Parts: sequence; structure tokens; C-alpha cells
Amino acid sequence: MAVKIKLKRLGKIRSPHYRIVVADSRTRRDGRAIEEIGLYHPVQNPSRIEVDSERAQYWLGVGAQPTEPVLAILKLTGDWQKYKGEPAPAPLLVAEPKAARPVFDALGGDDEGKGEAITQKKKAEKKDEAPAESSSASTEA
Repeated sequence: MAVKIKLKRLGKIRSPHYRIVVADSRTRRDGRAIEEIGLYHPVQNPSRIEVDSERAQYWLGVGAQPTEPVLAILKLTGDWQKYKGEPAPAPLLVAEPKAARPVFDALGGDDEGKGEAITQKKKAEKKDEAPAESSSASTEA
């Protein structure tokens, strides 16, 4: 059986997500896979690439052939060089963690945001009007 390491497409239209899978070469692109060995999300910046290196080395060792896109991913992660015995490439870019609203905190908007809700104020105004009307009714009698 000829085995290939290929990309299985998931996600919506114009929002692709891929899983790196090991499958029979005759199966469909999104067909049944033998094993999932990684993820590839090209839309994120930088692209999210995760590969189970141990399983990739195993499948390459038993003769699985990567497709061209998967070969490029394996070269980026260094798994292909490890399999061929070549020196590893430079490390991948990692997304920086986003700061929690630095501009908003700098403007001091956090103090004003925790006031009473608008609907509660309207109810309070109606309650103020109701006792005033009842007091005028009691003075007429």
C-alpha cells in the first residue's frame, strides 16, 4: 500500500484549516486517514504549524511520501532535515501574546465603565415620580 502524508482541508470558505494526515495515496483529499500527525492554519499571522515530530519521523522511516505542500511544512519545522540527516533550520516565528487593552487602560476608561446600567436609572426615576403623586393625592383629602 502506497502511503502519503498530505493535507486534509477543514474550515469554511476562504477560511481554510488543514490537518496533516497519513493516508493511502488512493483516498480522497478529505477522505479517511490512517493517522493525524499535525495542524496547519495558514490564515493566522504567523501561520500556526504543529507537527508531531516523532510520528512524522516514523512515517517517513517506513516509506510514506509527503506531498509538496507537506514537504514545505516539514522543511519549515525541521523534520525533513532531521530525517535526511541535515542541519536544522532557523526556529519558527511564534505569535507574540497580545497585551490586555493597553490603550484603554492608559485612557482611564476602566473607571467609568462600571457605573449603573441605563435601565436601572429609568426605573429609579419612575419610582421617584410615584411617591410624589401619592403625596399630592393625600393632601387633597
